[in-house]
Amino acid sequence: MVLALTVCGIVVALMVVGLFVFGLRRRLIQRSGGTFDCSLRWGVPEKPDTNGKGWSYGVARYNGDRVEWYRVFSYAPRPRRVLERSAIEVAGRRDPEGEEELALLSDAVILACRHRGTRLELAMSEDALTGFLAWLEAAPPGQRVNVA
Repeated sequence: MVLALTVCGIVVALMVVGLFVFGLRRRLIQRSGGTFDCSLRWGVPEKPDTNGKGWSYGVARYNGDRVEWYRVFSYAPRPRRVLERSAIEVAGRRDPEGEEELALLSDAVILACRHRGTRLELAMSEDALTGFLAWLEAAPPGQRVNVA
């Protein structure tokens, strides 16, 4: 009986520590500001699939001429993807369709992009989209920006 209680106590303690580290990581990412909730789908086929598969929920952070994208459900201290402003080409925007509405946040707008030849989609709120497009268009003189 004592062994079972000890094991249960250790499991609960590990869960609490895991949740604390998880929250601390998110806090450290957001500490410098310039963050927004953003789902990402990498390597999208030519004809977008609206079944809701392939989306990963995350947090994006502006860092100079880059957007760093972190998975929410991860302990990794480094961003999963880094998008450079000069390499982002915006192809269009659309509203979620079909099962995508269940996979994404309720107010999400999907932005179809290309980054160094890879097709991707970003899903974010209308406010975050406005900020993202403004950030893209605010590139320093001499840099090309492709916004459709």
